Amino acid sequence: MPFQLIFLILFLFFVIGIIASTLYVVRQQTVVIIERFGKYQKTATSGIHLRLPFGIDNIAARIQLRVLQNDMVVETKTNDNVFVTMNVATQYRVDEQNVMDAYYKLMRPEEQIKSYIEDALRSSVPKLTLDELFEKKDEIALEVQHQVAEEMFSYGYIIVKTLITKVEPDAEVKQSMNEINAAQRKRVAAQELANADKIKIVTAAEAEAEKDRLHGVGIAEQRKAIVDGLADSIQELKDANISLTEEQIMSILLTNQYLDTLNTFASSGSQTIFLPSTPQGIDDIRTQILSALKAK
Repeated sequence: MPFQLIFLILFLFFVIGIIASTLYVVRQQTVVIIERFGKYQKTATSGIHLRLPFGIDNIAARIQLRVLQNDMVVETKTNDNVFVTMNVATQYRVDEQNVMDAYYKLMRPEEQIKSYIEDALRSSVPKLTLDELFEKKDEIALEVQHQVAEEMFSYGYIIVKTLITKVEPDAEVKQSMNEINAAQRKRVAAQELANADKIKIVTAAEAEAEKDRLHGVGIAEQRKAIVDGLADSIQELKDANISLTEEQIMSILLTNQYLDTLNTFASSGSQTIFLPSTPQGIDDIRTQILSALKAK
């Protein structure tokens, strides 16, 4: 009885071992390469599968179908002899319809992709200047992607996206570019400040000219009003039938103007005015005015 029990246990272990070596599970977004006696047999997709036991069918590889990313750093030279370091990220995946080529044709696909990208960049970047490289880095990445995609498709790989994530020139060149940029910004700032000062000066000059013009207009109108007032006063005295000559009338009006001027001077504060010190001086002014009028 103990011998039979031991035999039964061993038989159960044997059956379980056979079943365990026969069944295998493939996860989602993964495929399995099955080889029979070292030769490709089939590609198993996700799910549970059977295989021949005792090493007849072996799982050669489990291949991911998800998108993978390969990061690399490429150093090259631009058309204006500036060495730059470029960080490139390549996203790729295995073609589900060509898994066999993806596994058997390439030993290290990441290195192969890197070599193709380096070759494509070193043939494209030297055609551009440093400024053009910064401006067209997306176009270059797209061009490189197309070139590498054509090469890798025959090996069963699909290039999803190629990104140039960083362009780093030599440290001295970078410092020089920053200094040039700073100088340009300072020059623009100086021009703007000069234009602002010019606008201030022109505006102030225009305002001063307008003030002088208005001041002249005011003086002219004031003088015209004085002359009109004197003329009206003379006419009123004539209309009143007052027996005075024009010289006497002028003397009266100038005396009145003299007294008004003194009154204005007294009420205006600390100002200086030059007038005759006595009323007789007004008669001198009148005589000079009449003489000038007669001379005309």
